[in-house]
Amino acid sequence: MKKLYIIIVSFLLITACEDLEQFPPNIASSNSLTDYEGVLNAAYFYQHGSATPMAVMGDFRADNAFMFEAPYTEFDLFGPDLTTMEDQFFGPFYTALYKSILSANNVIENSSDATEVGEAKFLRALSYFKLVRVFGDVPLNLSASPSTTDGSILARQPAATIYNNVIIPDLLDAISALGTEIVDGRASKYAAQGILGKVYVQLGDFGSAESHLAAVVNGASAAGISLQDNFADIFGVNNDLNSEIIFATQISSSIVDEYGFSEFWSWSGGLDTKSLNPLDADLVAAFDASPGDLRRAITIDETVMASPKFPQEGGPDHDWIELRLADVILLYAETLNETGSSAEAVLDLLDPIRSRAGVDPLDHTVLNTQAMVRQAIQDERRLELAFEGQRWFDLVRTGTVDAEMGETVDSKYHLFPIPVSEVLSSFGVITQNPGY
Repeated sequence: MKKLYIIIVSFLLITACEDLEQFPPNIASSNSLTDYEGVLNAAYFYQHGSATPMAVMGDFRADNAFMFEAPYTEFDLFGPDLTTMEDQFFGPFYTALYKSILSANNVIENSSDATEVGEAKFLRALSYFKLVRVFGDVPLNLSASPSTTDGSILARQPAATIYNNVIIPDLLDAISALGTEIVDGRASKYAAQGILGKVYVQLGDFGSAESHLAAVVNGASAAGISLQDNFADIFGVNNDLNSEIIFATQISSSIVDEYGFSEFWSWSGGLDTKSLNPLDADLVAAFDASPGDLRRAITIDETVMASPKFPQEGGPDHDWIELRLADVILLYAETLNETGSSAEAVLDLLDPIRSRAGVDPLDHTVLNTQAMVRQAIQDERRLELAFEGQRWFDLVRTGTVDAEMGETVDSKYHLFPIPVSEVLSSFGVITQNPGY
């Protein structure tokens, strides 16, 4: 069992019987503890509930996978009825991340350990980053003991406020507090810099993204971070926390998490009856356009029309990859392209990724415009990161939803519905996204 989970199990056993007033319910209160390591571990643990919803939203909403059984087919219809998926996806996602935030707040307010506070700020930033990418404007809580009488705390705050006042400052603080070494799979300086670079790319601020992504790419080797020689060795329970993984949500079958349905590896593998053959023919065509690509056999199985990327064997113990080096390299290449670097300099960054995949380097004399290089990078991201919950969010941030999906999608459906239960229980203080 992974070390972090030994600590979590112990903490959950100790605190399981406490009757605490929380918002939302949590496992520890700030005035009952002097050691906040367990509360920090809880903030890590609650990320579990976001993993499978993020996987489904990222790939099944996009053109990598599709649902077969109604009402799950709403993922592909871009209409108002996606709210019916609340119990299985949006509700657990929303609740788990706010629990992680509350635990992180507790550590930030009360721990005297600078490293613990740095990790907590990383997790709070990561949680809010996931929330705003999925829902847009969301409620903002920066307190370990939020008021239970002042309903205004439930009001959704603009995504820009969340980015500028929480996500970016928290990640900058985490960068300052954390070391480059990855210890027991916990957050590190490079995890914070990589996520911050990703945040800036999401915002279209490529100038700010560049230095953070460059720091990860250029410092990776010294920190023991490197591309795996074989693409297959990134995935599977026996490869958890391998050298390419900068940060992952660690998952253990010995601990029941917030998400009580089929896990991400089941959905992509066609093991849930709601989509027994989830592989989208459009992703098959994308691999057809990359002949000899070694990633193909790892990512898609055309016999069963599913993905073997996360093998069924050991499935319940697969970690969810939040950030790996290839992702950062591709984001860095995108950033350099958007800030005016030459096609040659940008495409050279992709060579190690493509070489591992068994395909030739891209020719900068052919792909010699910014637009052509931009498309090449996005095509590479699709093949490299398929079924890792990235595709839909890449399409939205690059403004290519309509072009890649082959239909006109109203921009209000670029976001997902706020859980209806949250809207109702707040008596309308929490509002629904337009279109739902």
